[in-house]
Amino acid sequence: MSSRARKGRTTLQKSDAVTGGTPALEKALAGEELSYSDGVQLINEENLFLLGAAADKVRHNLCGNSVTFVASYYLNYTNVCAASCPLCAFYRKGDEPDAYTLSTEQIVARSKIAIEQMGATELHIVGGFHPKLGLDYYEKMMQAIKAEFPKVTIKAFTPAEIFFIARVTRNSIKEVLLRLKSAGLDALPGGGAEIFHPDARKQIVIGKCSGEEWLDTARQAHELGLRSNCTMLFGHVEKPEHVVDHVIKIRELHKKTKGFTTFIPLKFSLENTELEQKGLVKSESPSPYDLRVIAVSRLLLANVLNNVSVYWVALGKKVAQVALSYGGNDMVGTAFSEEIFKAAGKAAGTSTQELASLIREIKREPAQRDTFFNIIRKF
Repeated sequence: MSSRARKGRTTLQKSDAVTGGTPALEKALAGEELSYSDGVQLINEENLFLLGAAADKVRHNLCGNSVTFVASYYLNYTNVCAASCPLCAFYRKGDEPDAYTLSTEQIVARSKIAIEQMGATELHIVGGFHPKLGLDYYEKMMQAIKAEFPKVTIKAFTPAEIFFIARVTRNSIKEVLLRLKSAGLDALPGGGAEIFHPDARKQIVIGKCSGEEWLDTARQAHELGLRSNCTMLFGHVEKPEHVVDHVIKIRELHKKTKGFTTFIPLKFSLENTELEQKGLVKSESPSPYDLRVIAVSRLLLANVLNNVSVYWVALGKKVAQVALSYGGNDMVGTAFSEEIFKAAGKAAGTSTQELASLIREIKREPAQRDTFFNIIRKF
């Protein structure tokens, strides 16, 4: 991170100025915090190339020229889910033939492959909302992994999962978090946020926590010393205004807790979802919209949450490269064994060397990080 980033607030020098933009863009370039109405102006009215140029300059001032990623193994412990979200192609009900729940032994065996053969420093563990698993299942999972691999970082259970586990096991959210942290949990992934605004959320989520409940669960995790990612699923039924609302809510929580490590805008993958089958969403969002969302997110979050991750699994590697010039400074990770986007038609999995090559192709500096954005090595 640059010295300018460490000082906190960033402004652009006059020689860096992007001219001809909206008043909201001028505010962003001056280092001022953007309001909701500013964000709406940017996402609806701003010229895409000016928007991207501004986001890229702000990104450079805050994060320097490096692009980071983590060696991460995705472990999905169950696809059984009490929820029935139209956005999801991954979930199954317990009586379906391809429903599964991994045993502790199977989880440790997969962890062994991830760490010893693939070089993963992070286990990214998420699953469906299984209605019959007790809290001891999750505790034993953490304990068994840490007993075998004490140095690996376990990033597990989204705020949405934590909320569900608390409800189904009749514990408080705080009690669930404390027990899992004691068992070996290091951090939380950012999934389940989807889109916070109820007008869009009610169309894509059935049986999952509300946006406010997700934010409150994340807040409690942060207050207990657990850091987390945060996400936003876009490109489905949302309006641009819902995107701005979501990002500002993330920003305001992070001001209070300083608990988020990065913001990850996730492009919705349509294939095999109920939204596709019912014709509610007929095609995936176009790349210009994807780039606009990422750039606006960068400008809304500037000087508060400075890491914006580009999820190449959903965007595709080539668009992800472009997105790194629209405000992105991180490529999330290698995504070994990712199953959720795979179920929606997106092939996943790459190597640290391939990610480094993709970054070098756009004249940026690749760096492998850990879960908490500490640099492990440069390429």
